[in-house]
Amino acid sequence: MLERLNGLLAQAGIVITDQQKTQLVQLVELLHKWNKAYNLTSVREPQEMLVKHIMDSLVVSQHLHGERFIDVGTGPGLPGLPLAIINPDKQFVLLDSLGKRIRFIRQVILELGLTNVTPVQSRVEEFRPEQGFDGVLSRAFASLEDMLTWCRHLPAADGRFLALKGIYPAEELAHLPEGISLLASHTLVVPELEGERHLLELNITRPD
Repeated sequence: MLERLNGLLAQAGIVITDQQKTQLVQLVELLHKWNKAYNLTSVREPQEMLVKHIMDSLVVSQHLHGERFIDVGTGPGLPGLPLAIINPDKQFVLLDSLGKRIRFIRQVILELGLTNVTPVQSRVEEFRPEQGFDGVLSRAFASLEDMLTWCRHLPAADGRFLALKGIYPAEELAHLPEGISLLASHTLVVPELEGERHLLELNITRPD
């Protein structure tokens, strides 16, 4: 699996340490093991997880600006855990309402020795952080409107929403909630992944 990961990273132009590669492989192994009992993801095969979960998360890394991030509706820690592994200088809060997912994330933190991940079991609209985040990540929300409405209280004053999408959601972007604007759209290239991937950067428009 390490050899396959090396090939995928090379295709994506992502350079990380040997320790980080080992941790990513360990993450896949743990996800595969826990998935049998807890049904954390519909992706069953480890080789497929490398592409659909690990690489799909890592390609977001170059667009992370700041130090504090929250992954909302993180599921089994995606994209938060892979991003935390390759960005040890940044802090990640991983939020999900399901206990089995948070238990899995805690186990990963323990076994991989991660010091920059905080798992939180909560509904997003009930979570009140002490300070805002530089980036609010999500790859799980069904609609942009839901994400932006429920997560509006999470970014810092100059923080951004980072929404992972498949095809470019032109219709959703045409109906953004009031006070939200699109800063940038990035086409993500994930090696060996079929279909389009886009990352949308949005922010709350502050009154002058």
